Amino acid sequence: MELCKLLRLPSARAGVALGLLCAPAIAAVSAPSERSAAVDVAFLELMFGVIGAILLGVVAVSSEYRDDGEEAASTRQIVASLTAVPSRMRFLAAKAVALALTVGTTALLATAIMLTLLAGTGENLGPGVVGRGVGLIVYWVLTALIAYGMTLLTRNGIVPLVVLLLNSSVVSFTYLLSRVVPAANYFPDLAGPHMFLRDSPSGVEIGPVTGGLVMLGWTIAFLAVGAYRFQRSDA
Repeated sequence: MELCKLLRLPSARAGVALGLLCAPAIAAVSAPSERSAAVDVAFLELMFGVIGAILLGVVAVSSEYRDDGEEAASTRQIVASLTAVPSRMRFLAAKAVALALTVGTTALLATAIMLTLLAGTGENLGPGVVGRGVGLIVYWVLTALIAYGMTLLTRNGIVPLVVLLLNSSVVSFTYLLSRVVPAANYFPDLAGPHMFLRDSPSGVEIGPVTGGLVMLGWTIAFLAVGAYRFQRSDA
């Protein structure tokens, strides 16, 4: 049911389109410009598809709190959702699973499109490309879940959407901070890409497994705090 609810949202479908179409398109245009490292460039460009994952993570929660006129307090979707599923933890788990499936599938298809386009140009994909693809998929899914947890905290999509989108696409505040404080390299958006990128923009080397575990830790923390907030608050 939660999967159907999510995919019915126009903004969610826009998020899928961003990840599925825009990221491979950017990668296809950018990768051939550096033939010696086309695969690396393609994976780097595919990072921008995480914008779609962020959008999905935010709207999965914010849509439940959308106001629908003067009687918004009694007509918000969250009231009907909790009436249908009284267990709040079960409700949150169902939404998280639906979100992870949607983002994971989108990331898988985007990666497959990107690799197919590169293979079609005669590019040698090289060893380890499958593992890097898995790392990219995990990065998208965990980013979406972090956005999901942040929105559970705010109960409004504006703040997490603005913060996460700005940090991912316009100005990376965490990257700027990492130039001054090395520990900032362990923020999720900086540690996570080490799962599929070979070169570190910051110069700090973090192994793929370590980067994944760091990002997983952040994800669990955001989900735990968000779930606690959701449990303690009124609908």
